[in-house]
Amino acid sequence: MLMQGFDNGVLPLLGYAMLALAVVAFVLALLAREDAYRAADKQTKTFWLVILAVTVLVDFFLGMLFLQIAGLVASIVFFVDVRPALKQVSGGGNRRHGGSSSDGPYGPYNGGR
Repeated sequence: MLMQGFDNGVLPLLGYAMLALAVVAFVLALLAREDAYRAADKQTKTFWLVILAVTVLVDFFLGMLFLQIAGLVASIVFFVDVRPALKQVSGGGNRRHGGSSSDGPYGPYNGGR
């Protein structure tokens, strides 16, 4: 009874969450510039688009848990390693409130004065 509830309730939700994560990663990889991948010294844009597209297709059509986990790892690597590097070389850093490049997390860096 408990396994039936797990199979019918939790596993589909995990599958939808992995699919959503893969779709978001694919869209973000698609929107990034090709030269940003080279500047960040990461794999090419085509490489990441193929990996993430295969992940989306596996999550959507096949539903094989081993392949879904491999795709989840690829999506996590993209979000944790590749995307921050792309943002850094593209000038998309943390400058939300009009701060300068010398601003730290607690305000402007003034060189120890």
